[in-house]
Amino acid sequence: MNAAAHAAGERPGAMDAARIAALSQSARDGLAKVEVVRETGSTNADLLARAAGSCGPQLSGPLLLAAEHQSAGRGRAGRSWLSAPGHSLTFSLAWKFDGGLQRLSGLPLAVGVALAETLDRLGQPVRLKWPNDLLKDGDKLAGILVETQRAAGPAGDATWAIVGIGLNLAMPDELEARIGRSVAAVPWLARMDRDALVAAILDGLVASLQQFAQAGFAAFGARWNLLHGWQGEPVAVLDHGKILHEGLAAGVDDAGRLLLDGEHGRIAIAAGDVSLRMQAAD
Repeated sequence: MNAAAHAAGERPGAMDAARIAALSQSARDGLAKVEVVRETGSTNADLLARAAGSCGPQLSGPLLLAAEHQSAGRGRAGRSWLSAPGHSLTFSLAWKFDGGLQRLSGLPLAVGVALAETLDRLGQPVRLKWPNDLLKDGDKLAGILVETQRAAGPAGDATWAIVGIGLNLAMPDELEARIGRSVAAVPWLARMDRDALVAAILDGLVASLQQFAQAGFAAFGARWNLLHGWQGEPVAVLDHGKILHEGLAAGVDDAGRLLLDGEHGRIAIAAGDVSLRMQAAD
């Protein structure tokens, strides 16, 4: 949607927490609450602070916090997530899991499956890039950042997972120039009722997080591989720009590790802070 359309009053209206909750089966069933703020630095940071009991009302259950605009959105490995009001969805979902961090192996990939399957049901097929990106026509459409906070209180060992998602809807030229690379957008979703879109995503996430709590990433591995955008492609695994491994991407295992077929056979790579880059085929 261009600036002229915005000036003509076609910019989507502000999100409404009560309406999102009314449109979401999960919220109606009491499985998650919904809050919307006009602007914040980072919805992930806000929910992490609430999970720690250091700022704002303490979390008592699953909560989706959406922002019309994030001024300090974060991506993986400390990268910035740039967005513009009305052109993207930026939100986080706090979800408590029993047990420690070891129970959450592969969670960002499971969230990717949940988001991709939801968009597919809405008529927007996408692909997945290991470990936490959604692709449309080869360009990045959405990013996922999962951060954790040990749950306070005497209820036993539990962990809050803060699932942050940034989804491009429209991409104005000036924002793409700031990002510095080609990125994807989905104009059809940009024209969709945003409350209904957030409600659909929330329902998809809640169902998947419930399944993850029961079965871990093993319930998502085959589904992730069906959505793998770089299957069989030559890739390089990098750590701060240094190539660690090269080979053909062969999907993921049941722990969410990338399977890479190299000259010495197949290896499995955990996400950590490494990144993945496609290479030109010989």
